[in-house]
Amino acid sequence: MPAIALSRPVDYPESDGRPMAETQVHGQVMLDLLHTLGRRYADVPDLYVWGNMMFYYVEGDPRASVAPDVFLVHGVDKRVRRIYKLWEEGKAPSLIVEVTSASTRNEDMKLKKGLYERLGIEEYFLFDPLGEYLRPRLQGYRLVNGRYEPLSAEEDGALLSRTTGLRLEPEGDRLRLRDAATGEPLLWADEEARAREAAEEDAEAAEENAEQERLARQAAEDNAERERLAREAAEEEVRKLREEILRLREGR
Repeated sequence: MPAIALSRPVDYPESDGRPMAETQVHGQVMLDLLHTLGRRYADVPDLYVWGNMMFYYVEGDPRASVAPDVFLVHGVDKRVRRIYKLWEEGKAPSLIVEVTSASTRNEDMKLKKGLYERLGIEEYFLFDPLGEYLRPRLQGYRLVNGRYEPLSAEEDGALLSRTTGLRLEPEGDRLRLRDAATGEPLLWADEEARAREAAEEDAEAAEENAEQERLARQAAEDNAERERLAREAAEEEVRKLREEILRLREGR
């Protein structure tokens, strides 16, 4: 009796063997985005933010994969993932940001753009921090009737993300996210660290000032008490002196 062939489970690798980022500059932008988006949506239970993760979009075909630099998905939980399988999650990312360079331009501008459009990724942004080929350095696309249409930049080169309500703004070789409604910037990790240090220094200075004020009040109270005691002692001395004078007069 011939052996029955058993189907082997499909292996979906957790890495494509490529580095996280081409340069430290590119890596910094990715870390900035992951930090600021993660902080902004920390309390939103059904919104997932991550990056440089293997994203598989065809069940059974591990070659049908991509590793977006940064992506955001509405409608899925925050559990820790090792890979992202579209058919299991049931949700494609709402937003993807690729930190691009001259060496990845064909992949980012052609292959990924066409793929993200077919998968229904609502917004796709590309940022070229070193200005190697994109003019302007920040460009974006929004899905309209199933096709990507380029976003119009504001005067400062910023682009609006409707899926997040954020403005993306080139700032040096980094990418700033800003709340479009309030204008408040989302702080990078290093800025938060400096803000914490400044707050701690302010708190220490306020505590020191409060202690100095307490000591000054105590010194003033001590002086007032000494003056009161001295005044009472002087008044007592005068009283005794008057009594002595009166006694001497009566003894004549």
